[in-house]
Amino acid sequence: MTLRLPIPGGGTRAYQPRTEPLAPAAAGPLTSRTVFSAAHVVADPYADTTPDGPAAVDWDATLAFRRHLWSHGLGVAEAMDTAQRGMGLDWSGAAELIRRSAAEARAEGGRIACGVGTDQLTGPASLPEIRAAYEEQLALVEESGAQAVLMASRALAATATGPEDYLDLYGHLLRQAAEPVVLHWLGPMFDPALEGYWGSADLDAATETFLDVIAAHPDKVDGVKISLLDAGREIALRRRLPEGVRCYTGDDFHYPELIAGDDQGFSHALLGIFDPLGPLAAEAVRVLDTGDTAGFRKLLDPTVALSRHLFEPPTRYYKTGVVLLAWLAGHQEHFTMVGGLHSARSLPHLARAYELADGLGLFPDPARAESRMRALLTVHGVPQ
Repeated sequence: MTLRLPIPGGGTRAYQPRTEPLAPAAAGPLTSRTVFSAAHVVADPYADTTPDGPAAVDWDATLAFRRHLWSHGLGVAEAMDTAQRGMGLDWSGAAELIRRSAAEARAEGGRIACGVGTDQLTGPASLPEIRAAYEEQLALVEESGAQAVLMASRALAATATGPEDYLDLYGHLLRQAAEPVVLHWLGPMFDPALEGYWGSADLDAATETFLDVIAAHPDKVDGVKISLLDAGREIALRRRLPEGVRCYTGDDFHYPELIAGDDQGFSHALLGIFDPLGPLAAEAVRVLDTGDTAGFRKLLDPTVALSRHLFEPPTRYYKTGVVLLAWLAGHQEHFTMVGGLHSARSLPHLARAYELADGLGLFPDPARAESRMRALLTVHGVPQ
């Protein structure tokens, strides 16, 4: 049946949903690239809470989604910004998420890396307090048996007076890390509070400080995750990494070309867009595993329009579209988010996300996705 989708500025247009279900994807490990999907959390819709109250998580649905990603050979990047760290999920909730997901990973044989930050700090903090906060979270992640991802810290961005503070603090953390970590550089388009990270708003200067941190401790850095939405900058940085240090692209605009690489190297992946794209992304990487770069690009290039739409400014609200697609795909029974973030995108934005995802054949049951989208439109007063 035809859906009437809202358009910006008023009015509707007709859309004919596809009827073919998502083709079953292969299982098994990926070999040519290490690929993490940054996974969202599923809210508990029955919880009597408020947007600024403690996050209420549906643990069964949240862990089931991680099993879905592992079943396709993807690693799970846990308690990252896709899981609403700092946007509805506080440190207490993130700590519980890390414990539960790490235990599930051990049971399932899945790969997991977990975010380490300073979000237990609720106000202005000194550098020693920031270091202690990082240490607390690093200890929890290591005790859980997961790999650590050292995330950018809002508190450090607010307190540091220059590159030396970053060099000193990150050097301290890397020296005490039990295993090599992933360093995460998240740009201000994802979090405006991170403007000027690494001690400068000049990205060239910030890059030099970032590389200095890595060069001083290459044995403690498994890789770096770059989320600046600038393919040229990522490639230039990738070519300067010490031998053995990986680049994990976090560029949700240019990931096919960055993962495919060139004659001087390639990027692995740690991407929020691989939450809704999980099975398709894994299938594309399996094609790449055979050496078929053209086939990989043929599968993955058409997904970029959806990713660019979900991550359009204000980019930090991309999570809303991710959760909408999880609901439409049947991975959860509701479109509700912790912190009330399901209201962060407009109805026309969500309708376009549905249309793009449906066009890619992302829904295992297109009829269910259509029915759920129709219900969402109807409750918002869009006549069908």
